[in-house]
Amino acid sequence: MLRRDDQDWSGGGAAPREGSPLLVCDLTQSYSPAGGGGISTYLREKRDHVLAHTPHRLLQIVPGPEDRVTVNGRHTFVEVGSDLVRGSPNYRFMLRVAKVRAVLAEYQPDIIESLCPWVLPWAAIHHRRRFPHTALVAGYRTDFPNAHVLRVGTDMLGSVIGRGFYALSLGYAEITYREFDWVYTLGEEARASLAKRKITRTSVLPLGVDTAMFAPAKRDPAYRASLGLGGKGPLLSYAGRIDNEKRADRLVAMFRRLPPELGAAMVMIGDGKLRERLQAEAADLPIAFPGFESDRAGLARALASSDLYVSAMADETFGISVLEAQSSGLPVIGVASGAMPARVPPGLGLLGAVDDVDAMAAHVQALWAGDHRAIGRAARAHVERDFSWRATFGRLFGEIYPAALQQAGARAADRVGRVRVDRREIV
Repeated sequence: MLRRDDQDWSGGGAAPREGSPLLVCDLTQSYSPAGGGGISTYLREKRDHVLAHTPHRLLQIVPGPEDRVTVNGRHTFVEVGSDLVRGSPNYRFMLRVAKVRAVLAEYQPDIIESLCPWVLPWAAIHHRRRFPHTALVAGYRTDFPNAHVLRVGTDMLGSVIGRGFYALSLGYAEITYREFDWVYTLGEEARASLAKRKITRTSVLPLGVDTAMFAPAKRDPAYRASLGLGGKGPLLSYAGRIDNEKRADRLVAMFRRLPPELGAAMVMIGDGKLRERLQAEAADLPIAFPGFESDRAGLARALASSDLYVSAMADETFGISVLEAQSSGLPVIGVASGAMPARVPPGLGLLGAVDDVDAMAAHVQALWAGDHRAIGRAARAHVERDFSWRATFGRLFGEIYPAALQQAGARAADRVGRVRVDRREIV
């Protein structure tokens, strides 16, 4: 059982007794009840795992339309009233750091897991300074200096200024993540990148997929017609935010390169600031934009009823949506960038250069002309063999959290020792 040893934790609260259940806190900006996303999926799956398979309590702090606390047994869900992100219909950004710190002080979790890079990590760090027994874990889930700073800064301000902000963001990452007792990444490449910044208390945590939910058996032959789509060729699907970061516009551009005689259609499942624009631009194409699918069974039906999965995302840090598509028996057409090559090894799909929509269109035609069903079966076997949420949370609670707790204990004990030495010197 995950536990903390009982010892002298002088200052700012007390550690739980040996063997006692822990209060674990998730802290994130990247949550939306109607926006999907990997972190939203992670929060939901973690809640289910904690309640079904552990004795621990779980506190999840996320942005919401208003301050609200929902308690369901050992699960407490705290929404902090936050404004919508400009241009996003689903995501909010918590700037009320004082409120977040007040919530943390009220509940005093044993472990805080920070899941995004901006603002909130420092709320956790400042809380730990007041309550030194708290163990801090960070999920380094996005290569944000590259994905959020370098690319955006270069596009908006030019390469020189963009690279300047990139250098600053690397320094920020180094200062921030060294403060954490343990950091996990979603792949070895990101872990190696952190090591270059002298952040070495790290682990890799592969995420998972619900293979019972996302399965080829959920295929519905009537799904295509229910979207108002015709054609006898491949039904392409994409599930995720329809925005610039995901390069959703490249998928529409790719579709225009497909020959009409292929008889293809496409469904783009999700919402985002590009949705209305792309829907208008694609009015002459057999592309459906059904919006965000809040029902997981509905998403599973949509994926299993498709033939090929497409994604133009260049900075994917893990790719839960890709795994869900593979679990549903779909080959994947994507880009050779980010985590995509790790999710789509040779034989499970085709990857091309970033933003090369012509290559993507060619890959769609090549997979459809080949034995795409056999590739889909291999993709399903790949997920069943290597990915499960049970394994993910087994590693989180069995390896990463204990490592953080041990580091926190050593840090607190060192602090107590230094306080005692100072007192002797005063005497």
